[in-house]
Amino acid sequence: MMDWKPRWALIVAMTVTCATPAMAEDWTGAYAGFSFGYAEASGPDSSSGDTGSFGAHIGFDQDFGNFVLGGELEYNRLSLNLSENQGSLDSMSLVKLRGGYDFGNALGYVVVGAARAETSTDSDTAAVYGIGVAYPIGENLVISGEALRQNFDDATRSEGGLGTNVFNLRTTFRF
Repeated sequence: MMDWKPRWALIVAMTVTCATPAMAEDWTGAYAGFSFGYAEASGPDSSSGDTGSFGAHIGFDQDFGNFVLGGELEYNRLSLNLSENQGSLDSMSLVKLRGGYDFGNALGYVVVGAARAETSTDSDTAAVYGIGVAYPIGENLVISGEALRQNFDDATRSEGGLGTNVFNLRTTFRF
């Protein structure tokens, strides 16, 4: 006959270990980093385009237990040609407010703010909104991903808006 006592002890130990809540990460502090990603845009007269993007960001987060609130400045360099008659999207500067939930070893957050588009023909400011997730790698290094949306009204040569989506993979150093 097989002895079940050691197996029960192992099952109980594994259950207790898995049921223990994860230690919450302390997200309070300043940070700076770089982003690399993909941007796509669609404008008037069926003009559209996509390209890679890269940029830098700097910000500060305040951890309130399970809730994290922060602000960030970001710059993205693009080279997104829409069409010959609509011009190109060259860069975007963003001011973002982000708030999220501390899941222990990850931070899920939403973003709202303002974005300034610089194009070959004009510039325009619009609201920005999106989502992101951040995951610490070591004590001071964080990797994250963001998906952001902007709708500009007057950033092309002709009448009509310019809608952009930016998807970034980010590497951040926390101070």
